[in-house]
Amino acid sequence: MSVPSPAERFARAEAARAYPVTAAFADAQRFELDPFQIAGCHALESGRSALVAAPTGAGKTIVGEFAIHLAMREPSDKAFYTTPMKALSNQKFRELVDVYGPDGVGLLTGDTNINGNARVVVMTTEVLRNMLYAGSPALRDLRYVVMDEVHYLADRFRGAVWEEVIIHLPPAVRIVSLSATVSNAEEFGDWLDTVRGDTDVIVSETRPVPLEQHVLVRGDLLPLFDDRAGVATAQVNQELMRIRSFKGSTYENNRRVQASRSAAMSGSRARDGQHRRPHRGGHRPVRAANAQRIERLDRPEVIELLARSNLLPAIFFIFSRAGCDAAVQQVRRSGARFTSPEERAEIRAIVEERTRTLLEEDLAVLGFWEWRENLERGVAAHHAGLLPAFKEVVEELYQRKLVKVVFATETLALGINMPARTVVLEKLEKFNGEARVAITSGEYTQLTGRAGRRGIDVEGHAVVQWTEGLDPQAVAALASRRTYPLNSSFRPTYNMAVNLIDQFGRARAREILESSFAQFQADRAVVGLARQVKDAEESLAGYAKAMSCDKGDFAAYSGIRRELSDLEKLNRKDANASRQTRDKRQRQISELRRRMQRHPCHQCPDREHHARWAERYWKLNRTVSRLRGQIDARTGTVARVFDRIVDVLATLDYVRVEPDETATLTPAGRTMRRIYGERDLLVAESLRLGLWESLDAPSLAALACALVYEPRRDEAGAGERALPRGAFREALAQTLDLWQRLDDLEQDSRLPGSEPPAAGLSLAMHQWAKGMPLDRVLREADMAAGDFVRWAKQTIDLLDQMSLVAEPSLATVARRALDGVRRGIVAYSSV
Repeated sequence: MSVPSPAERFARAEAARAYPVTAAFADAQRFELDPFQIAGCHALESGRSALVAAPTGAGKTIVGEFAIHLAMREPSDKAFYTTPMKALSNQKFRELVDVYGPDGVGLLTGDTNINGNARVVVMTTEVLRNMLYAGSPALRDLRYVVMDEVHYLADRFRGAVWEEVIIHLPPAVRIVSLSATVSNAEEFGDWLDTVRGDTDVIVSETRPVPLEQHVLVRGDLLPLFDDRAGVATAQVNQELMRIRSFKGSTYENNRRVQASRSAAMSGSRARDGQHRRPHRGGHRPVRAANAQRIERLDRPEVIELLARSNLLPAIFFIFSRAGCDAAVQQVRRSGARFTSPEERAEIRAIVEERTRTLLEEDLAVLGFWEWRENLERGVAAHHAGLLPAFKEVVEELYQRKLVKVVFATETLALGINMPARTVVLEKLEKFNGEARVAITSGEYTQLTGRAGRRGIDVEGHAVVQWTEGLDPQAVAALASRRTYPLNSSFRPTYNMAVNLIDQFGRARAREILESSFAQFQADRAVVGLARQVKDAEESLAGYAKAMSCDKGDFAAYSGIRRELSDLEKLNRKDANASRQTRDKRQRQISELRRRMQRHPCHQCPDREHHARWAERYWKLNRTVSRLRGQIDARTGTVARVFDRIVDVLATLDYVRVEPDETATLTPAGRTMRRIYGERDLLVAESLRLGLWESLDAPSLAALACALVYEPRRDEAGAGERALPRGAFREALAQTLDLWQRLDDLEQDSRLPGSEPPAAGLSLAMHQWAKGMPLDRVLREADMAAGDFVRWAKQTIDLLDQMSLVAEPSLATVARRALDGVRRGIVAYSSV
């Protein structure tokens, strides 16, 4: 570390006097804080909110931790830490417990409630939204809210929750918004400043650990960029461009080339064993006499190559669960092992401890023994289909450097603390549910951002494997663009509408919705459109002056000419029109010609000169009309959707609208306040009509599952044989009829409809709630254990809501259904 100059020492001393809490907090950290972290802490210590946008792994969360530190300095202040996923909440909870102890920290994730009245509570963002609408007493003395991964605001399914929380938090609460680097951070910060008051925007695009970019061609790790001395800016390595130009050529096994590359790799390692910057530029590839296709290394060979170059631990991103599992099996079949006997013993001990609560009879069904053996080899898969307990073990072992290689889907890039020395991308495209599409620059940045562990690595490494058709220029474009825009996905819901009306009244609710980031962005776009209209109107005035004629109104005359020209073109194109239609048009054309010839401007000697200006005028006038239409469509869009939702609620008697347009909730509307989720209206109406009163606990669980379950695109609808018998079928049929009526009403009100309930998992959920063994239920479900647990927990969330708002008899059934579903692997929760 360099010795600070006298000026730097003086500046630091002045900062320490101005911000003593920040200085003391920084001194207690195990590494020196970066300027952007200090700026965020200074904002909070000054009583302002902060938006911190920085790359993955840069250490944004230190600013959130400082907010908690500030809260804990006061005797009664509270701080909430929100995350978009339960896994992130669990991880942050464990970290904060290590700092403040188990009594000082709580966890609320919907299906987990630990010490909810603590002064520091970690929760999912939806939990905080629900607390705000319910007026929870836990909000008392709340001073700071940390919103981790706030760029989730762009998520089209869940993004609205972030905006709801930001808008509804009490004014005294300071918000710490932590985001990936987005290109419009200042715009988002301006909105936060508008709705929350003083907000500092701190943006850093500097990675604390530099990222080296490579392309793996057979056994060679070639640099993506050639930035040798003398090259002003990073350029694509010309060797890669030559390889591409050979159309599938291979390298000649030239010992001199291979040896020199190996020496470059070996010589780039530091004395501590870390891999340093590989040799830039490389050698000109030698084309073989008989050109062949470039063969890809098997995964075990790639791992061995990384191990020899001291580039482990590594994460291989594979965009399918099956691909991740197959990769682990490929390494297993090769016999490769990347752990020492001591590490294997430690792995086994941790696995036994973390999974001791799993039932013995479920272990074989879950593939436990093979999974543990793979861990002992130092490899693992990580994806949403994995049992949550297994994922938590993989994460812990990887953080402890016991697992060396993880094959993961992109969900791993969404905030879980699993940094690697190297990230490997086998392909640069993924299946999006409909087609294979190229990953975006934002996705590339998010994935490769996992490479480089602060305080451990001098640099991180991103490796793209060569594939047929790979364009190095396209890879370089992905690697060079670090940002992507943050766009709002906010839209009002029925639950949101009744809560806003209940708390603020209809007029104030409209004002609140118009303060959303969605409307803020629309209004900013309107500003740009309005500027275009203003400029165009000035041009129109000039055109009108240029086409003016002393004989008469040339605008009217040119309008006749345009109408005549359009009708003549239509007549020529529509040659197959009926005789009656053509005769009618011909009469119109003749009449327009007479009008044109009688107009005074027709005799003007400068008529065609005026006409050219008139043509420009009408062309620009069409553009202005289109821009004005866009302005009208964007102005007040969120409030207009809200009004349509209120109309639906009024039609169904959830809201009573008075002649003066004020609105109040009916008893049904007050019930809907506590029903959250995509199907809030369908659930509320089903409860009100008593459609589920005849169901027993397993059948109610099955029906709740049908309301939350989203089938795969290729999954056919459940047939009669795949449905639970008895009252369930009648209740489902009535629910589907109700859904159809509600969907028609929404369509009539110009609101987007919804997909019908899907009963594809209902039989499996019915069996599970009845106590059937795991192996039978998973066979019926035909899905991975992790997927079944995820749908079961969403079913639990809905059953929990029913138990609170339904009539007493159905509420009792809902509680029994909860108990039936919350067992075995579903009940397991490691925090």
